[in-house]
Amino acid sequence: MNVLELKDVRKTYQEHVACNNISFDIPEGKIFGLLGPNGAGKTSLIRIITTITRADSGSILFRGEPLNSTHPSQIGYMAEERGLYKKMKVEEQITYLARLKGLTKKEAKKELGYWLEKFNIQDWRSKKVEELSKGMQQKIQFITTVIHKPKLLILDEPFSGLDPVNANLIGDEIDELHKQGTTILFSTHRMEQVEQICEHIVLINKGTNVLSGSVSDIKAQFKEFLFEVSYRGALPNNIEEHITIISQDASKVVVKLRDVEHANNFLKYLLHHGTIVTAFNEILPTLNEIFIKIVGGKSDE
Repeated sequence: MNVLELKDVRKTYQEHVACNNISFDIPEGKIFGLLGPNGAGKTSLIRIITTITRADSGSILFRGEPLNSTHPSQIGYMAEERGLYKKMKVEEQITYLARLKGLTKKEAKKELGYWLEKFNIQDWRSKKVEELSKGMQQKIQFITTVIHKPKLLILDEPFSGLDPVNANLIGDEIDELHKQGTTILFSTHRMEQVEQICEHIVLINKGTNVLSGSVSDIKAQFKEFLFEVSYRGALPNNIEEHITIISQDASKVVVKLRDVEHANNFLKYLLHHGTIVTAFNEILPTLNEIFIKIVGGKSDE
């Protein structure tokens, strides 16, 4: 089952096309990466999914139903620009937003206690938000996003501004929610985070989705048959007659081959000529390299 299905979603602002017939599905229980350079249309798309704005045309299904005003109660959204009420106390803030998401007062109080204990911040419940450090505010923001146990969790640059300790803490909680079956839509510019976290991705550029699929399939699609060979001894004298050498040192060589069959034959060739091969690994492109190849320029890392 898909938690979200988008088909030909289009959104314009005056003469600017923010989303140009975007289509993709988000499978239930997966971590899905929404990628693209600044101005690609990611934020516009998220606002449509969360019903903040409406698409001009196209269709969106949430768990098999046409997206409507009741569905945000099943969605958690942590925007890149955090939004907490600075003058409210932590306890009041979390309880208020939990009630807006449909929890009863009793349920909100129970979940509040659970999360404050989980993050070991019980002593901060009576503090005003403005008295908290940025890292502490991030924790509160995260709690308000997940306290109603959403079916779909949308995280827009969730690690932005976090120190390594708090980044690991939030990362562990995202992993735990995923294990519990929560579907996560992860929007970021950081390609290395995508490779670590996401199972599927869609890449949007200039309002259009230009690439989608599983991370493993996409990396395989863009591979260039580069192989790193670690060895002892000497390479055959006529090796460059058979392959293209990309780089080489005394114990390692990177070569470009034609296909997998060529790789098998090359390994046999090395062994036949007495080279001791200690490792033979294919080098797949990183998502950052694929991103740059498709979009051009540099990603915002």
